[in-house]
Amino acid sequence: MVESNIALDRIFGALADVTRRDILKRVSRAEHTIGELAESYAMSLAAIAKHISVLEKAELITKHRSGKEKVIQIQPKTIKVAAAHLGEYEKIWSARFDALEKLLEDR
Repeated sequence: MVESNIALDRIFGALADVTRRDILKRVSRAEHTIGELAESYAMSLAAIAKHISVLEKAELITKHRSGKEKVIQIQPKTIKVAAAHLGEYEKIWSARFDALEKLLEDR
């Protein structure tokens, strides 16, 4: 259980930053090199590399070499883990709202 929480902490910590969420959105559509990603932001290549490192440590993306360049791709399995975790909260709150609605209807 603790190991799972550490993974979730990394995932949600990585997703807490707007730039990393945007990078993740971009690589979910297509693979990109680090250079291609850096062109879209007003920050240095080193700063983008740090964001990519955080996403990689959270296992939201992977890097592989294609010739001289490193290519970034999304890891859908990890996204599913985060979605499943959030889905548990959705179930809890849906049940609570359904109970509240029933209570209000009975009055």
